Amino acid sequence: MRSVLLLNGPNLGTLGKRQPEIYGTDTLAEIEAAVAEEVGARGWEVVSEQRNGEGELVDVLQRHDDVVGAVVNPGALMIAGWSLRDALADFAPPWVEVHLSNVWGREAFRHTSVTAPLASGVVMGMGALGYRLAARALTRLVPED
Repeated sequence: MRSVLLLNGPNLGTLGKRQPEIYGTDTLAEIEAAVAEEVGARGWEVVSEQRNGEGELVDVLQRHDDVVGAVVNPGALMIAGWSLRDALADFAPPWVEVHLSNVWGREAFRHTSVTAPLASGVVMGMGALGYRLAARALTRLVPED
């Protein structure tokens, strides 16, 4: 079975509890289920990985270079995660970056992403729905077998 990587960066393991007024009340497990439902229509499964360390995220990307694509929320590493950026530059399958909040509606330091220019697309400000939209986009970006 072909797989999609769902990659979440620092602090996203506490979704549902962490600043729900910004990030919503959906847990990472609920988001994983929504992404699995979305890509299941293509017969794909989800490999979900969440890490708090940048080097660990790089390791995950390098281990999963055989997936059909990825949905990536780099969290705050979008701002200055240069080694993550380099690993994403080397990641051949298409990937969509997702952010729960509208980063341009927040503090000025969040307005620049070192990772987004490499993505096939970016979804932000849609809460947990953004993951589903990113997964749906990925199903359209990857050609049929």
